[in-house]
This record gives sequence, C-alpha cells and structure tokens, in this order.
Amino acid sequence: MQLYNTLSKKVEEFKSIQETTGPVADENPKQVKMYACGPTVYDYTHIGHLRKYVMDDVLVRVLRHAGYDVKHVQNITDVGHLVSDGDEGEDKMEKGARQYGQTAWEIAKKFEDYFFYSMDLMGILRPTLSCRASEHIQSQLGMVLTLEKKGFTYVIENEGVYFDTSKLETYGELIGHDPRRTLRASRIGEVTGKKNPSDFALWKFEKAGEKRQMVWPSPWHQRSFPGWHIECSAMSIEHLGPQIDIHTGGVDHIAVHHTNEIAQSESYTGKKPFAKFWVHHNFLLVDGQKMSKSLNNFYTIDDILQKGFTPAALRLLFLSSHYRSEQNFTFQSLTASQNAFYKLLQAYLTIKKKRQLELAHPASIAPSTTQADQEAQKLLQQFFAFVENDLNTPEALSVVWQVLKSQLSNTQKYRLLLEFDRILGLGLIAMSEADLPISDQKLVAVNTLPPDLQKLFKQRETARKEKDFTKADEIRTKFAQAGYQLIDQTDRVLIKHQA
Repeated sequence: MQLYNTLSKKVEEFKSIQETTGPVADENPKQVKMYACGPTVYDYTHIGHLRKYVMDDVLVRVLRHAGYDVKHVQNITDVGHLVSDGDEGEDKMEKGARQYGQTAWEIAKKFEDYFFYSMDLMGILRPTLSCRASEHIQSQLGMVLTLEKKGFTYVIENEGVYFDTSKLETYGELIGHDPRRTLRASRIGEVTGKKNPSDFALWKFEKAGEKRQMVWPSPWHQRSFPGWHIECSAMSIEHLGPQIDIHTGGVDHIAVHHTNEIAQSESYTGKKPFAKFWVHHNFLLVDGQKMSKSLNNFYTIDDILQKGFTPAALRLLFLSSHYRSEQNFTFQSLTASQNAFYKLLQAYLTIKKKRQLELAHPASIAPSTTQADQEAQKLLQQFFAFVENDLNTPEALSVVWQVLKSQLSNTQKYRLLLEFDRILGLGLIAMSEADLPISDQKLVAVNTLPPDLQKLFKQRETARKEKDFTKADEIRTKFAQAGYQLIDQTDRVLIKHQA
C-alpha cells in the first residue's frame, strides 16, 4: 500500500511502526494506530468537513482490507481552540455559546450530536474511540507540567504557559523549512512577551473580566484552560501510546497545529517520530470560493437533503476527486453525481434481482468460463491497486463502471460491486427500489390525506424517531389496507396512492 506522507513530501510504501521495528509484546503486529483531528463543536458540521471525514473513512476501510487492525482515535475539540493561530482572541466555544444563546457545554453537546448525525448519514464508520478535550484536562495539564520540568516552557504573566520553539532543533520539519526564520517579526507582538514568533500556548489564563465558562485550576492560575494544540498530543499519547502510525487532518493544519503537535509530543516523550505518516486532505471550495456564511455558500448535510439530494450522491461526488486535490463543489456537479449514483443503484438492483432468479433456478445459470473468471479477478485487482495507491478513488470508480459494462455473469458482477462498496461506503447492500427516484409515480402530500391517516402518519414519524419499528410497521400495514404505500427514504417518507 502506498500513501503520500507530508513529512517526507513523497508517496511511500506504507508499513506500520511495528512492521518496521518489530512487534511490541502483547500487541497485534498488524495493528495500525491512527489519530484523526476531529471537529471543534462550536457550530454546524459543513460539507467541507464531510469531505475530509469521508476520505478518512476510505483510508480506514482500505487499511482493514489490507489486513490491518486499525485503532482509530478521533478527538472532539470542545475547549481551547482560539480563533487566532497566534494564540489571540476568544475560544471558539465561548464565541459559539454567545452566538446561539446557550452555554458552552450546551452547544458542545448540540454540535457534537450534529457531527455524528452527519457522519452516520454519510456512511462514515464510527472511530474506535471518540474522546473529548474537556474530559482529558488532567492529561493535558500533566503533559504541560512535564514539558515545564524539561525546560521547554516559559510563563507570560496574564497570558499563559508557552512552548519555547528555540529549544527544538527540528521545529518545522513537517512544513519542510524552519518557520522561525520566515515568520514576520511583527507576529511577536500578537502576544506581548513571546520570545519567538513561532512560540505557542500550551496553557492559557483567563484575563480580567473575561468570565469564561470553561476554566480549571492550575499551578499558574486559578482560572485557566488548555491551549488548542496540547489536546491532540495528550489524547493521542494516552490512548495510542507515544508513537502512532498515521495522523490525519486538513492541509490548513500543517503549518501551525500539526507542526506544534510534533514539537510538544516529541519533546514530551523523547521519541521520534510522533507520527510516522501524516495524511492531509485538501480544501473543498464552493462555486470556486472558500465556504463562508457571509457568502451564503455554507452548506450542511441538512441543506443537501432539503434540496432533494441523497448523502450517497454527495459521498460519490467526494470520491470522484483525489483527496490531495482541491475540489470545487457546485449543485450542478452534485446533480451529475446523483444521476450517476441512481444509475449505479439501478444497475446494482437489476443485477441483484437477476442473480436471485438464477439462484432460484440453478439450471438456467450458464457455466462460468476461465476467461470470465480471469476478467473478474483482473477487475478486482485493478480496483484495489488504485485504492491502495494513495487512495486513488477516481480511478477506482472507473473500474466500477467497467464491471457494469462487462460480460461477466450477474453473480460475478454482484460480488464485485459489494466488494468494492466495502471500500467506497455507498451502502448499496442496504438499499432497495425504495431508494430510487419516484419521478414516474403519483405521490400524495401528507396534508391531502384523510384526517385519520394524517394522524397515523404523525404517529409513525414519532415511532420511527423513537426507533419503535414494530409500531411503525403496524401503521404501514394500516396505510396499505387504506390503499396507500409508504416508501421510507433516507431523508423522508413518500406516500403513493395504490388505486
């Protein structure tokens, strides 16, 4: 398997640390320790986030297919992420709390729930462990205290505890140059008292009159809180050990966040490297521009659903572009992706139905030929050669369409499509004709139903939300008896008159 490593600036053959240095006692020699930068839960998860986590998901699926036991840890940043990389400004959680008129703790829960709601709709596998920064305060504090004892820190009065980057010769290796030589000297002024422009906050102090909601006592200040960077190092080391195989994030994290993670982690543990492979995802633009609420181009998964698109179509769109390339999102491209997805789904369902008929009548099945078996094996190998070559999903998708055009048997096509979808994550196996568009069917609006059926429909919606599927099925039967078919889709329920 090949992966581009930001640390080496080249595509490398992937081997876990244990494969390179030898297995540690009592550990699976094929285990991969992977840490993924998670969301800062101060606002809604948007489609730019979704692209990054879809491709993390593909990475995990490919590694597992390659025989690795992936321990995937992902953080939830619910404290400490300041609005400025220069360690200035308020915490994003405090800003979000003021914007939405709730406590910082309330919006953390609200937007964490929305994050996982979005992930589930996109078919993204849950991480092995999801951990909150606010629940690892002592781990972070302990790490800062150790760095202090080792002489890597200094305190700026009324500001916080800072990491002294001049104490680390290799600072900036992830970027490929020493940022201490290129950062503007004026940046020192962002926080009065910083020794070097690249120095960063490990622990911050509440300022007079600030009245933060999230504060903890520390040896330096009674009301204080962790800096943003320290959480990822502390939680990664606590749950995965001093060295990990893969660390993922966005390209915007390379210059500051991940550079600082490496500095504090390797200074703390004395081990190098902190992460063997760094995998970074490029930006998603919207209509050629950066996504922004002020530009009215900020979209969540609910915005996508409300416009009539399926999560699978959005996922397919993301898969059509390489993760290291910028991707430009437009509703025109999403429409094309949805059409392609429905074409794929219709073909899959047709193949599945024909296969079932053949299995019911074995005598009708034409014997497999050596040539067909070889072609099926060739297509299988091509697909995995692409995804194992730095997650080349665009080329892998081309193999999917080749399968549909091939002369393979329905059974061979069916098996290949399901095998491919274990990586692509489109969820074909769980889909039926109810997931196809209903453009040629006469649908009925809820408010045009007889009053008793409108009431039943609302009761069924409540039952579905409460996961009372027995009651939901009973109501579906009552609708059928009244001459209506209920068609459950990912984001809605369609009503078709059977008369």
